[in-house]
Amino acid sequence: MASPDGNHRHPETNGEAKPPAPKKQKLSTSITDSEIQSEFSHHDASVARINNGSFGSCPQSIISAQQRWQLRFLRQPDSFYFNDLKAGILESREFIRSLINADDVSEVSIVDNATTAAAVVLQQIAWGFTEGRFQKGDVAVMLHYAYGAVKKSMEAYVTRAGGRVVEVQLPFPVSSKEEIITEFRRALERGKENGQRIRLAVIDHVTSMPSVVIPVKELVKICREEDVDQVFVDAAHGIGCVDVDVKEIGADFYTSNLHKWFFSPPSVAFLYCRRSAKLSDLHHPVVSHEYGNGLAIESAWIGTRDYSAQLVVPSVLEFVNRFEGGIEGIKKRNHEQVVRMGEMLAKSWGTQLGCPPDMCSSMVMIGLPWCLGITSERDTLKLRVHLRDRFAVEVPIYYRAPKEGEVDPVTGYARISHQVYNKVEDYERFRDAINKLVGDKFTCASLSA
Repeated sequence: MASPDGNHRHPETNGEAKPPAPKKQKLSTSITDSEIQSEFSHHDASVARINNGSFGSCPQSIISAQQRWQLRFLRQPDSFYFNDLKAGILESREFIRSLINADDVSEVSIVDNATTAAAVVLQQIAWGFTEGRFQKGDVAVMLHYAYGAVKKSMEAYVTRAGGRVVEVQLPFPVSSKEEIITEFRRALERGKENGQRIRLAVIDHVTSMPSVVIPVKELVKICREEDVDQVFVDAAHGIGCVDVDVKEIGADFYTSNLHKWFFSPPSVAFLYCRRSAKLSDLHHPVVSHEYGNGLAIESAWIGTRDYSAQLVVPSVLEFVNRFEGGIEGIKKRNHEQVVRMGEMLAKSWGTQLGCPPDMCSSMVMIGLPWCLGITSERDTLKLRVHLRDRFAVEVPIYYRAPKEGEVDPVTGYARISHQVYNKVEDYERFRDAINKLVGDKFTCASLSA
């Protein structure tokens, strides 16, 4: 069966016959700078877009491939559903399996985003309470810097079902991974104080705000030593941003978006579930006709919708392999460049990075000058809008509450990203914008609410 891109599609039996392992494309030439700029020519050229971390970026060739899938569905939906959809999603799952070094394609489900993956895992934990397998007050542990939607999901599923949530209080700025490991151990101790069991640990691979690479392998190992039932790694920023080997990491669940750092269109993510009888009762939160056929098959059909972002994954792999070193080379260059740009900004503003370079990914936190007067989360939002509207700079800003006794504390940190389309001028524009605000004696108090 031929895909819209001319690739061969392999038929399947009940959605699970295994296609051949994907092969890395052998290319005669590497992508040029002009070709990169052409691939992202649909970006607003007037904006310094140094916030790839929030929504990712999709090149024009992948958008075109996606549109061909969309038209194929619209041309003859019945044929597409019965002949193409399952086989196409299975092939995408096999590509993902290879990327993350999972043992078998059955361990990989495709979902819309990491938030959906979290709902799958936390729903299962909630059932443990409601069905009496867990005791009221048993614990789920998560990082204080967990993504906001995951915190809400903890509230909706775990707390409401009778579980207790313990947060790992992490320092920021952070100077070493040992600080994180120490605080994680303390949180596990708090979780066990009243004889309760820790049923789940949710560990970010790369925290969003503030952005720090978490030592996941070390924390998963501690969970095993401390008899934590299940471990879920939320790596929304994982694929294309940090090293991902699910067997080395050793968690029960691992999720990552492909639309953030792997050039996929929104929205597509995967949920890896390590094979285990204990972990078999997992279901997509949207119940459709495939309920009961296993999470991967349930996730492949949740009703009529646009599945093109999930089907285009093999084309994305072809795109990244146009770069020297493929996704590994992209990841390395992004990390090195974002650290250089972060250090340039920190030097200009007389501040510092939020963590050592080896704890940065393709995103870096840089302290903003204290004289900007950032005193609250509201100030960070107002300043972000001001930078967008006046200087055409798109960058998220984080508020850090000052510690008692601090003099002229750095309370605002910018999170910059680097992706292949970024140029040095993007960061210089940000540098110059902040320097102008400082020179004009600007403070956030001058901005209207």
